[in-house]
Amino acid sequence: MTDTPVNLNKARKARARVAKTTRADENAAKYGRSKRRKTQDKAELSKARHHLDQHRLRED
Repeated sequence: MTDTPVNLNKARKARARVAKTTRADENAAKYGRSKRRKTQDKAELSKARHHLDQHRLRED
């Protein structure tokens, strides 16, 4: 056994903190994108729309 008493509230909160950071890391890997990647995706989408608009047939 240990010589010092264990504060159960601190142990419970530490365990919850670890679980929260683990879940946050999983979500960041699953859903998160960097700002650079977001702007790159937005630029690619804009370029693709412009390209399609240029090849649209007129409906006169």
